[in-house]
Amino acid sequence: MKNYFTLLFALLAFIGFSQDDEAPDEKISATVINAQTNEPMESVHVLNLNQVIGTITNAKGEFAITAAVNDTLYMTFLGFKPQKIKVTNDMFKFKDTKIALTELAYALEEVVVRPYQLTGYLEIDVKNLVVNDSYQYSISGLNVGYEAGNKSPSAVTKVLGAILNPADLLRNLFGRKPNQMNKLRKMKEDDEIRNLLASKFDRETLIELLQIEKVDIEDILNNCNYSKSFITTANDLQILDAISSCYEEFKVLNRK
Repeated sequence: MKNYFTLLFALLAFIGFSQDDEAPDEKISATVINAQTNEPMESVHVLNLNQVIGTITNAKGEFAITAAVNDTLYMTFLGFKPQKIKVTNDMFKFKDTKIALTELAYALEEVVVRPYQLTGYLEIDVKNLVVNDSYQYSISGLNVGYEAGNKSPSAVTKVLGAILNPADLLRNLFGRKPNQMNKLRKMKEDDEIRNLLASKFDRETLIELLQIEKVDIEDILNNCNYSKSFITTANDLQILDAISSCYEEFKVLNRK
């Protein structure tokens, strides 16, 4: 009997140790510093790519975010190289973790900002400006419209073709990444992620969050009939909302 209780105690201790080793979700804290100066960096965006939540560093470069072992933290700051950090057990045990970001060197080419030859007369100048000829077409029963590029019968046909044949255009794109696409709603609900995406135009953060390639983003928007001008000029938050709307409509139509 004594041996039985000894074995049972050892088994329970092992189970408890294993559970502790896995480290359930809890707050992890660290400090972000400039790799060149060792100075703390304020307002660095920190994203947990696995749990799709974000935060920013305070004036002392400190942040706290919910995480679990093996989650990936993605840190971005304008003018610095983005950094990806894998969460470890040591980061929970020790509270003085420092993460360094490396500054990028930018070589700016000379740019002449004179796209139009303006005369100063409004009536003449407005005729010389390029007008965005992209139009939105709303479909009854759906929440948003589709941007088709120009106002013509062929544009309308293109939109209706995309709506009525989602299998041909989008199933392969969305079907390859169902887990990533399911992150879209979480991304839209997190204010820190939305604020970050609203200030970015490079698609890098979207690529990391969704784990898809830049060409996939362009393919999705093309097949959802967004114009080239929108795809190239929209900020990352607008691109997120466009992909999310397209995916939600695809799911509704696919169920039907």
